[in-house]
Amino acid sequence: MALSFTEQPPQGRVPYAIPQLEGERITIPGSKGAFRILASSKQTNGLMAVFQSGAVLSDAPGFHYHNHAHDVFLVTKGFLKLWNGDKCRIMGPGDFAYVPPTVVHNPEMLGPHTETYGVVTPGDWVDFFRYVSEPYEGILVPENDDRDLKALLIPKVMAAKQDFDVVFQPHYQPPALGEWSADEEKLPESSQPYFLRANTGPKWMLGGVMSRPFITTRQSQGVCAISSIESSKTYGETLLSKFLTFQSVDHCLCVQEGTLTVQLKDGPESTFREGETVVIPAGQAFALRFASRYVRVWSFTDGDGIETLIHRLGTPFEGAVLPDQVPEWNPAEVGSVASELNVTIEL
Repeated sequence: MALSFTEQPPQGRVPYAIPQLEGERITIPGSKGAFRILASSKQTNGLMAVFQSGAVLSDAPGFHYHNHAHDVFLVTKGFLKLWNGDKCRIMGPGDFAYVPPTVVHNPEMLGPHTETYGVVTPGDWVDFFRYVSEPYEGILVPENDDRDLKALLIPKVMAAKQDFDVVFQPHYQPPALGEWSADEEKLPESSQPYFLRANTGPKWMLGGVMSRPFITTRQSQGVCAISSIESSKTYGETLLSKFLTFQSVDHCLCVQEGTLTVQLKDGPESTFREGETVVIPAGQAFALRFASRYVRVWSFTDGDGIETLIHRLGTPFEGAVLPDQVPEWNPAEVGSVASELNVTIEL
């Protein structure tokens, strides 16, 4: 089977790739922003939705919470002001935030052109975006859409608030903007709202592959994991070069830098570069190879996927960047860890 590009996610749980800035492209009228949905319920059996969003300076949607949905914000460009529970921070490229259910939050794009990745679980929550939006056919974002966001958004939401897990809090008294602290340079030990400063937190090395997690299944109550996966062609083959089959976990791999090749079982290798996305459903065997001197891929999973595999089999790493030499690791535990994670590895 070969991986093929599609500008819209397909109608089922099959492998596919999305070109740069494509996906299901929609805009909330007056938001001066656009969403590009890369995967949602139909592609992940309801488990998660992954999307990019971009906007110029515009009004925030308003303070709200979700009874069931988990929300994340991962900035790639510009600046985002986010109220998250009892904290408010201005986030820049590489900064991350997690919002568990029932926590009041409100994102405000500060521009001049802000881009983020988002994940929501369960995956059908993005039906709310679809309900309040209209198709977007422009290039990046609708900068000149001067319609009144709240005048258009709030009445529509109130008319169907029973259909969506969005509870607006118009009288909420938000926390003041605060400075980043040392506590926001590490992952918490349990599920709670948090911020994680760019290029901080734990790092794991499994042979020639590094994982820098933004969130693991420990913080997300088991529903998702997001990590920066980094490696180099100079390391040669890695454990991820073997065919891996995660029986119950979907992977959405978004290339940030360098060249990644992905091969499905019995198919040719396909090459992906910055801005391109690959979605690999549960039960599909795949192998990853790193085809340039430095490769950085953001991995989004709806459970214990490659981030957990690297964490469980690898060792903590204290350096700031990839080491020149591959650290040693012990392959003796591959079988037991693979069994615990319900992944088949064809060694």
